[in-house]
Amino acid sequence: MLENRHYETLAPLFNPKGIAVVGASESKYKIGYLQVQALIDGKFTGEIYPIHRTATEIAGLRCYPSVSEVEGEVDLAILCTSANQIEEGIIDCAKKGVKAVIIFAAGFSETGEEGIAQQQRLAMLARQHGIRIVGPNCVGLVNTSNGLIGTFSPAILMVPTDGKKGVGYVSQSGAFGVLTYMAAAQNGILFNYFVSTGNEMESEFADFIEYMIHDEQTQIITGYMEGARDPKRLLALAKEALRRKKPIVLMKTGRSEAGSQAAASHTGSLAGADNIYDAFFRQAAIVRADDYDDIISFSKLFLANKLPKGRNTVIVTSSGGRGINEADRCESLGLHVVPLSEETKAKIREDIPSYASATNPIDLTAAASVTNPELFLAPMRALTEDPDVHNIIFTEFPHNWTKEMPILQEFISLCEKSDKFVCVTTFEIEGMTYPPATKTLVEHGIPVISGSLNPIRALSKLVTYAEQYRGQFDEVAEQEIFLKQEIDALIAGQEMLSEAQAATILQAYGIPTTNRVIAMDVEAAKAVSEQMGYPVVMKVDSAQIPHKTEADAIRLNLQNEAEVQQAFHEIMQNAKNYCPEAIINGISVQEMLGEGVEMIIGAQRDPLFGPVIMVGLGGIFVEIFKDVSFRVAPLSRKDAVDMLEELKGKALLHGARGKVKVDTEAIIDVLLRVSSLMMDHDQIEELDINPLIVYEKGVKAADAMMALKKVEENVVVGGLTDVQ
Repeated sequence: MLENRHYETLAPLFNPKGIAVVGASESKYKIGYLQVQALIDGKFTGEIYPIHRTATEIAGLRCYPSVSEVEGEVDLAILCTSANQIEEGIIDCAKKGVKAVIIFAAGFSETGEEGIAQQQRLAMLARQHGIRIVGPNCVGLVNTSNGLIGTFSPAILMVPTDGKKGVGYVSQSGAFGVLTYMAAAQNGILFNYFVSTGNEMESEFADFIEYMIHDEQTQIITGYMEGARDPKRLLALAKEALRRKKPIVLMKTGRSEAGSQAAASHTGSLAGADNIYDAFFRQAAIVRADDYDDIISFSKLFLANKLPKGRNTVIVTSSGGRGINEADRCESLGLHVVPLSEETKAKIREDIPSYASATNPIDLTAAASVTNPELFLAPMRALTEDPDVHNIIFTEFPHNWTKEMPILQEFISLCEKSDKFVCVTTFEIEGMTYPPATKTLVEHGIPVISGSLNPIRALSKLVTYAEQYRGQFDEVAEQEIFLKQEIDALIAGQEMLSEAQAATILQAYGIPTTNRVIAMDVEAAKAVSEQMGYPVVMKVDSAQIPHKTEADAIRLNLQNEAEVQQAFHEIMQNAKNYCPEAIINGISVQEMLGEGVEMIIGAQRDPLFGPVIMVGLGGIFVEIFKDVSFRVAPLSRKDAVDMLEELKGKALLHGARGKVKVDTEAIIDVLLRVSSLMMDHDQIEELDINPLIVYEKGVKAADAMMALKKVEENVVVGGLTDVQ
């Protein structure tokens, strides 16, 4: 549970008793007037104080020459002034004891170094006086429960105000945030909170997430994110939100692979920024919205206050084509359109005509939508009693059912008494998208969503969230796997380790590796091979040649002394030709491992997220299909299990095509040990165990590559040692 109660200092932003509008204007076309009028039109429940140096009245309200001269209590000031007047405004607010400020003005960090310096100076000033700030360069903040329309955007008041509340929204894009607010309101969701974070001068994205986690009015937290400032904090907040059953649904933009091209390892080249965010969101149980429609649809589904019990889904339709279309969509998104039992189909047939279909999707035919709307009720009696059914989707709903009709009341009663998740996904047609009974259905926990908002995708995301919510109660307390090893001396001053050195570190962390001996000459290689037993593997051991295959400096399955002798000379010569300046420690003679399933386990130190762990199937699965999964360290056992479950080729681990089932527990153990290694030693930048051979019992690392932070040169500055 989060103990820091710093979020409480944001309360004056959302629930002020009095608001001062600094820079209020008499001109109806200026932001200063629009803001005053927005508070009036929003029916703000507190006091409104326009601040104007000479005017006596604006929009029928008494004006004051400065905030400090306001007679009443001012908790929040909204600065509608230009950038060069903001500092003066903050100082005036400090004199009055104002605890929160919204700054609309642009012209700060987004303009370059001078703007950055000015923004930092103002942030320090605000912190000195305990003032929380939204912005600058934002469109403001809204609390629809008290009429606080703290924005100059007139669009906020141009949408329906009677939608279902319980959704908080935080956006790092002002304009996109306003558009999402409007779209949600037009589709029956009225955000109770809307925050445009702007440049995040003092308060940042996660601050508002934290406030909403603790806010009783907020049931679901949504937002638009361009980047996380502190992923570790966001992870902690997400876990607290999960514990409180408050989903965090974020649309994260910037699906870019930039920055991954220069990586030395397979892990680094595959771990693009978006892949890491994707893994981080899954790990944190943050729902990743693909677009704004996911935010709206997921919110409508979650506010039904019933989490799905599983993925088994039944579709009820009056159009065979629509049913098949939705079935395809369900299957592609991970919802299982399950065959119904003979018992359930028999019960359904009792209440539908012979020309209708009782298979899934259940096709009631056009008769249901034209002449016999009671058919929409018929399947429910059987479906709600089937333990193998989790979700029921209606692709249409009768347009002549109204609140007073017994048939609608029976439909609602069946839904409320059942643990099935029932929703209606209608076709987008002007004037027909939402049936007349929509409001009644929603009030009784049956969401109605336009198909244009992709409700099937949102339902799939809700099912995944429900699995994560229930899964947290299955986790046992995590234990320390092992103590940190004393390996700093081995890696000090180096930028890349040889395979033998990397293997030594893996062994120190309890990760099994191949038996190996470094031979300095051909006679030693022969003796080692004889003692180890044929067949053997031989490789160059050099920190400067991490990719031995590229250098043609590796030989496999050597069967006798003659092959060992030839391999030694070839490897040594090829290595010198490939990298003449390489320091060659010798030729590594290793046991030839038996056949098993090849895996790759790796790690990369991301500049934002820190250590990121990867696992994948080896060979073509990683080279061609990029069948890998990521998580941010430190890993829990559940994280490691989930990573294996996400692999498309996971069937190979469970004995596909007559192969034996391999030791997945051993893979999980290696993942946890690699996580600890990366957490213990921040000098390690990249790590590849490739391949890790997995057997019916146990694993062995056949090869390893480890890159370290670049060695920094010490220079003397003013008599003191500094680092460049």
